Amino acid sequence: MERRNFLAGAAAVAAAPALAAFPATRAQPADGGQAATLRVATSAFRRMDGSTASRLLVEPVLAHLRFAQGLASEAETKAQRVRLAAVGSEVAGLAAWLSWDMGDYGSARTWYGSAVKAARSAANPLLTAYQVGSLAQFEAHAGNASQALDLCRAARKQLGAGRPHIADAWLSSVEALAHAAARDEAAADAALTAAARSAEKITDDESPPWPWVFTFNENKVAACRVSCGARLGIPRWVSGAQDSAGAVMTTGHEKQRALLALDVASGHLASGRLDVAFGLGSRALEIGLRYRSGRIVERARALRRGYASATPGKVVRDFDERLYGVFL
Repeated sequence: MERRNFLAGAAAVAAAPALAAFPATRAQPADGGQAATLRVATSAFRRMDGSTASRLLVEPVLAHLRFAQGLASEAETKAQRVRLAAVGSEVAGLAAWLSWDMGDYGSARTWYGSAVKAARSAANPLLTAYQVGSLAQFEAHAGNASQALDLCRAARKQLGAGRPHIADAWLSSVEALAHAAARDEAAADAALTAAARSAEKITDDESPPWPWVFTFNENKVAACRVSCGARLGIPRWVSGAQDSAGAVMTTGHEKQRALLALDVASGHLASGRLDVAFGLGSRALEIGLRYRSGRIVERARALRRGYASATPGKVVRDFDERLYGVFL
């Protein structure tokens, strides 16, 4: 037992340099012991994602997952196993997110499935809803609208009454993305409106409840409208929400900024502003290449597919040249 406690403490020590750069959060439940210690390390990894290549993070995260699973298998009480299962779910969800960023969709689905299964073992409805909703978000971005909507409905059933406003707002935004993937403008607009109403109820001093680490507010709803507008080909959604979404563009999560910039670029492309579109796209692509993010590179390729011309201008040719020979 002492050895396991020592190893759990070692995980937190390893994460301490990363945590030093971030403010304290009350997002973690006060359960103490190994689970709380492991969760501190998981939060550090999640926060590092914005400024670290997923290829550098994924192996430490998978080792962290194996460690948590090993502790759970040796837990002496049911209560300990339940708490450690919740930790395992969170880490598996992070592994899925990193796999998605690398463009490894097969591994992403595998780890999201593991995250959902572990959340159910932990008997935590909020965590289960979060992981099912995360899988729905992934499928919506992958274009699998029907599956994403089914998963959103399943996540809502898990939430039940008295759910946090952040859960409502976030899940409504995921539903909007799923409707956008289904090319349903009216349903996407309704879901975004619902997300905005829920986000308005989140107070400034309200810390995100675990398993959320980051806040979800009206600016992120606006960013979601930009994404939906890009997928639906509605420039007015992109331009109308761009200013409100601008706060997201100034956050420390550089990879998310690049993805949002590509959505904004799609809006400019739909409006015929090629120089602006591919100028933004080129800067976002550079971020994707720096972090070797398959997700960003594929989104850049989608931007390029949205424009067809037998005689592309210089800004488009430069974009093509940067994309040529990229293998991630």
